Amino acid sequence: MSRVLVARLDSMGDVLLAGPALRAVANGSRSDGSRPNDVVLLCGPEGASAGGMLPGVTQVHTWACPWIVNPAPPATEDTTNALIEFVRSSRIEEALILTSFHQSPLPLALLLRLAGVGKITGASTDYAGSLLDVRLKPGEDFPEDQPEAVRALALADAGGYVLPNGDDGKLRITAGPDPDKTAQELASEGPYIVVHPGATAPARAWPALHNAATVEVLQAYGHRVVVTGGPGETSLTATVAGPSARNLGGATDLRTLAAVLAGAAVVITGNTGPAHLAAAVGTPVVCLFAPVVPAIRWAPYGVPMELLGDQEAACKNTRARTCPVPGHPCLSSVTPEQVLEAVERLLGGVSSLSTRRKVWKP
Repeated sequence: MSRVLVARLDSMGDVLLAGPALRAVANGSRSDGSRPNDVVLLCGPEGASAGGMLPGVTQVHTWACPWIVNPAPPATEDTTNALIEFVRSSRIEEALILTSFHQSPLPLALLLRLAGVGKITGASTDYAGSLLDVRLKPGEDFPEDQPEAVRALALADAGGYVLPNGDDGKLRITAGPDPDKTAQELASEGPYIVVHPGATAPARAWPALHNAATVEVLQAYGHRVVVTGGPGETSLTATVAGPSARNLGGATDLRTLAAVLAGAAVVITGNTGPAHLAAAVGTPVVCLFAPVVPAIRWAPYGVPMELLGDQEAACKNTRARTCPVPGHPCLSSVTPEQVLEAVERLLGGVSSLSTRRKVWKP
């Protein structure tokens, strides 16, 4: 086996979106008859737990990248030398650097060159010199307005890596070693809908009281509701769950959350990691998507979906973490009744034409 390093240094959702590309790298290269590769995933602290759940990954190495992680750690000699030494000692032969449109692969490519990596593939608008052996030019070699998972697969393909026969290229995670007791308990009580109200960036979150009102509306129409959230979101989930919804805020690790989402009929969430986790377990998503980044790139991939939110709002493409427009109108304009209608469409198996127009371009 060749040892190939695949880098995706961002958040949990970004790492999940890299999953199909990682399976392609693990499957092997066209040049050697698809001999399988030993894949080392290099990711940031926020993505490590997701990386360990991806098929095809042999090893996960966590590195807090000074030009990706926010807040940024110091760019010191010790920081860079630690990565170089890891790559050298791991006998890495090739590397695939996965980035989004606003990121450059070149700083990492330089460190990998210093570590002795022989072949490096990446996408760069800037002249790469000898840092990249295979360079794709965004906007020329592939369009930017495409799903992130497809962009990553395009990079893998350029590097010579192909998905195995029969792989549909959708997001996927590996099953846990044992059945999850929380998910089993929920499933035993009948169908349920998950509401995940939190988001790492405030600009991407639907207001808490809108979420709470949606829980009430869903329950009034006979749906059982489960509210999920991280350890730092327990106050939020308590508000949203109210007195009658099941509140799992702070009570799930990523593996348990994946099992809970897998058992749900529909997941309601914003543009945040759990939206992609729901997609990875095949659950339909109502996504309240703030247009600070393009939905065509970062909406949940490969599952039935309803996209809500004003995609032409003033915050469009600003990449803002905090809403720059008073009142957060791109999402606050969405009503609980509209979310209920979206849920019913997904349960009925027919997504709206407006969603398809917003997410897929000719």
